[in-house]
Amino acid sequence: MTSYTLRSASPAKTRTDAVVVGVLSTADGPQLAPGGEDVVAAYGRSLLPLLTTLGVKGKLGEVVKAPTAGKLNSPLLVLVGLGPTPTSAVLRRASGVAARSLPNAASVAVALPASTPDEVRAVTEGWLLGGYRFTAYKHDTAAESSAPNDVSVLSPGARRAEVSAAFERAQILAGAVATARDWVNEPPGQLTPPVFAERVAAEVRGRRRGRGKPKVTCTIYDEHQLDELGCGGVLAVGAGSAAPPRLVELSYRPKNAVAHLAFVGKGITYDSGGLTIKPGSSMATMKYDMSGAAAVVQATLTIGELGLPVAISAYAPMAENMISGAATRPGDVITMYGGRTVEITNTDAEGRLILADALGRAVEQGPDLVVDVATLTGAMIMALGDRLAGVMGSERIVDEMLAAGERAGEPSWPMPIPEEMLERVTSSKIADLSQHDWVRWGGGLFAAAFLREFVGQTPWAHLDIAGPAYNSGAATGHLTSGGTGFAVATLVDLAQAYSER
Repeated sequence: MTSYTLRSASPAKTRTDAVVVGVLSTADGPQLAPGGEDVVAAYGRSLLPLLTTLGVKGKLGEVVKAPTAGKLNSPLLVLVGLGPTPTSAVLRRASGVAARSLPNAASVAVALPASTPDEVRAVTEGWLLGGYRFTAYKHDTAAESSAPNDVSVLSPGARRAEVSAAFERAQILAGAVATARDWVNEPPGQLTPPVFAERVAAEVRGRRRGRGKPKVTCTIYDEHQLDELGCGGVLAVGAGSAAPPRLVELSYRPKNAVAHLAFVGKGITYDSGGLTIKPGSSMATMKYDMSGAAAVVQATLTIGELGLPVAISAYAPMAENMISGAATRPGDVITMYGGRTVEITNTDAEGRLILADALGRAVEQGPDLVVDVATLTGAMIMALGDRLAGVMGSERIVDEMLAAGERAGEPSWPMPIPEEMLERVTSSKIADLSQHDWVRWGGGLFAAAFLREFVGQTPWAHLDIAGPAYNSGAATGHLTSGGTGFAVATLVDLAQAYSER
């Protein structure tokens, strides 16, 4: 288990196996970033020739290691590129790269720019998340288990209360993101809806709480209770699976709450497409279709652990979209929570069905706003790529989500819901709503328009994380391969913003 400390020590005098400093790319060549001033002084005139000999450019993502030959108390100097401007997003990425570059160091001092709370947060989160590994199913984990025993984040503001608080908060948040990644990375046969629901319940029970902090409570509805509630969307999606669906509801009610937020997260533990079956090549990563539920649960627990004075109602509908003789058919009509009917035309557009039931329950609580998070549409990946989330809904809430995502280092982009989408959503000849219409254009916008039908007048935002929720390539920055835990930090930052009003 790695221990993390925040210190105001000099990187030149700190006795660790390695010291990490940032390098800026400037018009005058590479220069050490703030935090590395004592390293510059220790090397003196020999620093620039060293950087030149090593080929250091300061390019973002660049990592160069050099023995210090007694210039520093640490035997190894690690130079991490920051590009021209060390923003919080840059620091988070660079710290993540550095964390993967030191597999054999027992102790590390991280001397990246970290004078403000935002910088300390970015450096700490970046290191913790960049060093994340999922090894539950590996027999030989020697390479993965050689993380440093001690990591010191060096900051001139280490003794300031706001900086120390940012350091502690970053560790809590990174732990929540890591758990969300664990859930997403779990093989789908091992994380069916009943198992996922129990994992959430266990996490609720196990979360440490400070004295006087209110508890997060958890309620799980099984398939029989869902039938009594009239959650036709969740039941229809889960009808073809041997593993029955679930609905998990979390509640956090602090005293003197200044706002009430509702979160809804899509929890499709595996998506075969149902009878509208996916191509084989599209199924390999479909265990990640529950990323929205993972994010919503972990965000709620983190808000509770931080003790924010914001009430949270969270909903995680869970189902496995499979094929059997009991599976929902294209052409079926189902009755959603609240009584509206929906014609099914594409069983691979299942996420909006389970979200609609949960949204209907969420708005009944009278929250100030509701946010749903979902790996909802491939159309959004086509529009924005695999690093940006799409945000749609009420203009004010969309703006607040964009701002929260920027602070959290989880970029998103506003997308419209054109009025003509209403005609498409209500185009069914036999039901109140059409679930899908097979028009190729604007599929992500259609899905958002469908969800809007279930939120009434409640301020609402829909966050489509189909792209950034899963990294199918190599690790980059603080994002490792597999589940990314995207949206946990955005939701926490949103709640933080409301708590400070």
